[in-house]
Amino acid sequence: MTKPDRPKISVVIVTHHRPELLRTALDGVITQRYNGQIEVIVVFDVTDPDLSIEMQTPNRSITTMRNSRFAGLAGSRNTGILACSGELVAFCDDDDCWLPGKISAQVDLLDSRPECDVAVTGIFIVAGNRTTVRLPPTESLTHDQFLANRITAAHPSSVVVRRTALVERIGLVDEDTPGSYGEDYEWILRATAIAPVAALQLPLVKVLWGATTYFQDRWQMVADGISYLIERHPDLATNRRGLARLYGHRAFALAAAGHRAQGARLALKSFRLRPNDRRPYLALLVAAGIVDAGKLMRLANRFGAGIV
Repeated sequence: MTKPDRPKISVVIVTHHRPELLRTALDGVITQRYNGQIEVIVVFDVTDPDLSIEMQTPNRSITTMRNSRFAGLAGSRNTGILACSGELVAFCDDDDCWLPGKISAQVDLLDSRPECDVAVTGIFIVAGNRTTVRLPPTESLTHDQFLANRITAAHPSSVVVRRTALVERIGLVDEDTPGSYGEDYEWILRATAIAPVAALQLPLVKVLWGATTYFQDRWQMVADGISYLIERHPDLATNRRGLARLYGHRAFALAAAGHRAQGARLALKSFRLRPNDRRPYLALLVAAGIVDAGKLMRLANRFGAGIV
C-alpha cells in the first residue's frame, strides 16, 4: 500500500547500446525498498528504444523514449527530466546499480533538510575484482568544497533533487558542454551556488569503472570540456586547489591527445598553483612519452581513483 506522504520519484536513466548493464541498473531501481511510486524514464541516445523493458504496476513503471534534444548525455538527461512527473527526480547511469535502501534514505534526508534541494550518498567504485568505498567528506557539501574538488563520492547516480528546484532555480543540464564531459560537475556547481547539498555518508550506489567508461580514450573531448567548465564558472579561478586540479586534468588530456608541448606548459601552471598535486607530474610523464595515458587511467581506476 502506498503511503500518502511518500513523494513520487522519477528516475532518469540514459543509455546507449548497453542492454545487459541497463537491465541491472533497472533492477536496482525497481526493487527499491520504498513504499511509494517510482517511475523510471529510460532515454535512448541515438538509438531506438527497447520497448520490451517497459512495465506498469501501481507503484512501479518503466517508460522508454528516444532523445529528442541535442545528441549526448546532457540532451538525453534533459529529455528525461522534462518528461518526469515526480516530486523528486533521481539520476542513474546505465552502468551503475542502486542498493535497495537508497531512495528511502534520501527521501528521509531531504525531509529533515528542507533548506537543501539536492541529496547525495556515498558510492562503491567497482573496478574488476576490486571495490573501493568513497564517502562524502561532510554531511553538507558547499559550493566552496566543490570549487576545490569535484568530490567523486557525490556521483550523479546518487543524486536526488526536488523537481521544482531543478526546473525553476538550478536549471537543466548544460547541453553546450563539449561532448557532455563534466556536465554533472557543472550542474552541481550551479546547484550549490543556491544551497548546500545534503550528503548521506553511506555507500548506496555501485559505480562500475573500467572498460565501459565513456570518456576514457576521448582525450580532446575531455580537454575541451574542462576548458569550457573554467570559462562557464569564473569562480573556479578563485580557488587555487581547484584550478590546479583542473589544469592538471586538462594537461593530462592534452598530452594524451598528442598536444604534448601544450600539455607540458599547462602542467607547469598546475604545479606552480599546487606543487603537491599528482596530476601535473603524470601529465609531464605522458607529454615526455615515458608512459601511456590509457595505462595510467586503467591503473588509477583499479584503485578507485581517477585522473580526468
